[in-house]
Amino acid sequence: MLNLVLFGPPGAGKGTQSEKLIKKYNLVHLSTGDLLRSQIAAGTELGLRAKQLMDQGLLVPDEVVIGMIEYKLRENQEAAGFIFDGFPRTVNQAVALDDLLTQYNTEITTMISLVVEDEELIRRLLKRGETSGRPDDRDEETARRRVRVYNSETMPVADFYEKQGKYLAVDGIGEIESIFTAICQKIEQVSVKTQ
Repeated sequence: MLNLVLFGPPGAGKGTQSEKLIKKYNLVHLSTGDLLRSQIAAGTELGLRAKQLMDQGLLVPDEVVIGMIEYKLRENQEAAGFIFDGFPRTVNQAVALDDLLTQYNTEITTMISLVVEDEELIRRLLKRGETSGRPDDRDEETARRRVRVYNSETMPVADFYEKQGKYLAVDGIGEIESIFTAICQKIEQVSVKTQ
């Protein structure tokens, strides 16, 4: 089973690359952002609570996110693998994910980190805000806060996977296809080692 953590700050291109990786490797997409946005669109209590936090550029509590992930794992036990997009965002979530995957007799294969400088991220987020309709991408201060939260609270997750020998960095600036090719090369190298 191929289980990928696609990692990177908001605006790094995770969503774009996830779509391509899902098709190539036949993976189930687990995007916490999409799961949360669907809850928001449905107007659930969870969705309303999450929206309030997301609109401020803050993270949704771990237990909420872990619960959604577990539901998706249970629902897709016959999958070829999973791609975790935007998750885990904290070391506690990474530990909880490892524990959860162990219950399903699997583990994270590798973390692919898209590396993009902060000012480029802000530019991308504001541009995306013009077309996506997402309020958290329209306001520059909110975008900057999201990048700061990522740098302070989420970056330590990279160290967590690096200590397990599972962290791989890919330059997230360039043509979409060339970034995708670089990611696939990293995955193929890991797949050969783990067989």
